[in-house]
Amino acid sequence: MIIFNEVKLAKELIKFPSITPIDSGVMKFLEKKLKKLGFETEIIEFKEKNFKPVKNLYARLGNKKPNFCFAGHLDVVPPGSIKDWSVNPFKPLVKKGHLIGRGANDMKSSIAAFVTAVSVFISKNKKFNGSISFLITGDEEGDAVNGTKKVVNYLKKKREKINFCLVGEPTNPNRLGEMIKIGRRGSITGNIIVKGVQGHVAYPHRANNPSTTIVEILNELKKIKFDRGTKNFQPSNLEITRINIDNNADNVIPQTAEATFNIRFNNKHSSDSIKKKLNKIFQRKCKKNNSKYKVNYSVSGEAFLTKKNSTTLMIQKIIKRITKIKPKLSTTGGTSDARFIRKISPCLEFGLVGKNMHKVDESVSLKDLKALTKIYENILQNYF
Repeated sequence: MIIFNEVKLAKELIKFPSITPIDSGVMKFLEKKLKKLGFETEIIEFKEKNFKPVKNLYARLGNKKPNFCFAGHLDVVPPGSIKDWSVNPFKPLVKKGHLIGRGANDMKSSIAAFVTAVSVFISKNKKFNGSISFLITGDEEGDAVNGTKKVVNYLKKKREKINFCLVGEPTNPNRLGEMIKIGRRGSITGNIIVKGVQGHVAYPHRANNPSTTIVEILNELKKIKFDRGTKNFQPSNLEITRINIDNNADNVIPQTAEATFNIRFNNKHSSDSIKKKLNKIFQRKCKKNNSKYKVNYSVSGEAFLTKKNSTTLMIQKIIKRITKIKPKLSTTGGTSDARFIRKISPCLEFGLVGKNMHKVDESVSLKDLKALTKIYENILQNYF
């Protein structure tokens, strides 16, 4: 029976420069590895107008219930200036007990741990009562249009049932074992354009300055107290990320003013309820100042929470036993592909320490990688 080595496999995966949405052959490589373990595999490529095509992989071992799924991504962010790295980011090296390379932390090493853990588990349990699957995308770091979101819809159409999913994102702030993600806040981005009437600054009564309106709008947005948080979520928060008035002349009242903002919201709200709240402010302020406005919203995901269950508690106990740390059940941080998977399966996130993800000399502790593999293998043993 084949048993993989997590460090060797992580190195092999990192060598592929799979910068979103470029595949570079990494999906085919992983597919071959999983086929050697007996998985039935399918590389699914999705295309959409104005977005580059993306390759995704779904693989399953067995056809019995329950189906335990490992999910993650093989795409990585650009390395930046290679001169700043101590190694070539796509020629990984081990230095002082750490594997260095782009994707070492986020999250090719976790996928190497997934596969190695499965290889160890099935070597000990040739006839286990259930199935193991992998849902791997190449579009997590980018637009997330042709990735996990579409794979989930594809699986729904095929009536493919996943009973529990573990996403391998780097969830721990400082030490392995500190944190399990049991949910995520929602994210909505808004872009508002206010239109006024251009004119000479010396004759403001002949013009209508949109900057006045947009300043009032932004001031009111920042004063919103959405909530005080919940037992599982921190308070919802709005941040203004861009203000733009396209005007090169100091003696001209501009015609338009534009601003962009992002809201991270907890499960007391939906994107629709937030839109309604904000639209009332836009309408009121623009009516007051006799301005016109246009607003566009982009929703990355809704807030969600996986309620405590026996699998969550089992995973928490295994992590504590191996790391000697009881992991906190948290919903902090940004979004992840769990926001799509939770529509078809309860899911948790647990992976490596995320301190240096996306940074120069991104790395993973070999000690942590081996411990993570052991955690994943123990989860399988206990789940089945």
